[in-house]
Amino acid sequence: MRAAFAPAVRTRVLVREVMNSPVITASPEETIKDISQKMASARVGSVVIMQNDQPVGIVTDGDIVFKVVSSDSKPSSVNALEVMSKPLYMIESEKEILEAAKAMRRHHIKRLGVVYKQKLVGIISISDILAVTPELFEIVSEKALIVTGQASSQPKYLAGYCDVCNQWSDMLIELDGKFTCEECNTERKDFESSSFLESQREET
Repeated sequence: MRAAFAPAVRTRVLVREVMNSPVITASPEETIKDISQKMASARVGSVVIMQNDQPVGIVTDGDIVFKVVSSDSKPSSVNALEVMSKPLYMIESEKEILEAAKAMRRHHIKRLGVVYKQKLVGIISISDILAVTPELFEIVSEKALIVTGQASSQPKYLAGYCDVCNQWSDMLIELDGKFTCEECNTERKDFESSSFLESQREET
């Protein structure tokens, strides 16, 4: 049996919402020195290796440490093709992050390429997933308390996606079984006020 609060609790976080984009790319012939500079400049931990507009592998910071630095190889004399991890496993952008985590565990990897309409649009890492997981549990817990009537009688703001505009907000309030952001609450109050004034004018 489903819990009574299930319909009101939104726990879906999609891959596209936490992925890193745009994707930093390089060719198989580029050196590890060049790739390291790209990583440092973009502040990322991986570069996707592309050939004929298709991803053929990925070079991560781990690849550089374990395959180049540890063997005392010269980064300017080693190219991406020699050290890249392959294949680059993919996941659809509309999948949930739980599916991404399962795929990473299944393939023993820390990153997935994100595709939309068969085009590479981003990268999602295990650290991206871990960054939002605690917040996700907090949202579920707080919403459950509100809907089941166990929360404090004082208004309490939550973080999550607004049930009206579907935008992220750190100031959600439960109204009539929906969790709405401050902007949507304001619009609702303005609409109700204008409706009330209109009815008053009609009565007079």
